[in-house]
Amino acid sequence: MKSYKIVLLSGDGIGPEISEVSIKILKKLSQKYAFEIDIKEEYFGGIAYEKHKDPAPKVTLEQCKSSDAVLLACVGDVKYDSLPRELRPESGLLKLRSALNLFANIRPVKIRKSLLDSSSLKKEIIENVDLIVVRELIGGIYFGKPRGQITNTELKKAFNTMVYDSSEIERITEVAVKIANQRSKKICSVDKANVLEVSQLWRDTVLDVTSKYKDINLSNLYVDNAAMQLVKEPSQFDVILTNNLFGDILSDLAAMITGSIGMLPSASLNNTGPGVFEPVHGSAPDIAGKNIANPIAMALSTSMMLKIGLNEKEAADDIETAIDNVLSKGYRTLDLKNENCQVLSCSEIGEKIIQEI
Repeated sequence: MKSYKIVLLSGDGIGPEISEVSIKILKKLSQKYAFEIDIKEEYFGGIAYEKHKDPAPKVTLEQCKSSDAVLLACVGDVKYDSLPRELRPESGLLKLRSALNLFANIRPVKIRKSLLDSSSLKKEIIENVDLIVVRELIGGIYFGKPRGQITNTELKKAFNTMVYDSSEIERITEVAVKIANQRSKKICSVDKANVLEVSQLWRDTVLDVTSKYKDINLSNLYVDNAAMQLVKEPSQFDVILTNNLFGDILSDLAAMITGSIGMLPSASLNNTGPGVFEPVHGSAPDIAGKNIANPIAMALSTSMMLKIGLNEKEAADDIETAIDNVLSKGYRTLDLKNENCQVLSCSEIGEKIIQEI
């Protein structure tokens, strides 16, 4: 019998609630498809700071490195905002990405027909949306040096450095090409090459890589236009390739096309070793402990983990089908509430999904 070691980082806020649903889903699927799941939970984020004075403790990172995959819920809380930046939960995320060399972030944005009316955009604009944002994750302005603050001047100043070398751009472009070849072979590369030298390198390098693949249809958009087009006509996109900063913004914008950021999963990958699979949404500390959070993005992240990280495609598809069935029957969490639905708690919607499996 196949056996997999999974490290669970339930983190902060609603993390433990949505993680509990995914644990139950994995247990049900492991029985159904005859594989073993060894789930080891580790401290990460704000809770790790409270326990270890480090948002990404060494023991957690070592366990992640030796796992088959990492399932991450969410981190963060306003109560940690006063900490030095390197001790905040979000810095733990950067540390994890760097430690596992997770250079590629994959965020699928797919409209579920039962939720067409949940989006703030018109139904006819979003009904055919099915796109993937491929975001470079461990380079660019979030990691670039030098960075810091200057306080010994009349006016305080701060600075960051956006920097990429061609090899970093090449490897993320290759990921986008691989995904595009499995879809409609369309890539839209997003940059700001009209004003940023680093974006000009990005554009030139993406063109060099994609020119080796004659079937790939490459287009380029400046990031401001790309944001506008995502709202105006999102169905024109298939694979969006972009850098760390722009990808951070555009993927959240794309998420809201679906009606709720609580619906979208993501995968952060490298060329070798375990990936990290996590929902796009944050920790929502204002609703933590109330059992009203939406666990679907976490469940869909679990599906991505099974499909991409563990090669258990049937089990992964089972989660997707179960979620679609639950939604088509009119069950919703509070964030997806409409006139004709039955609102369920986080744990209740989880049970409905498990029943469908």
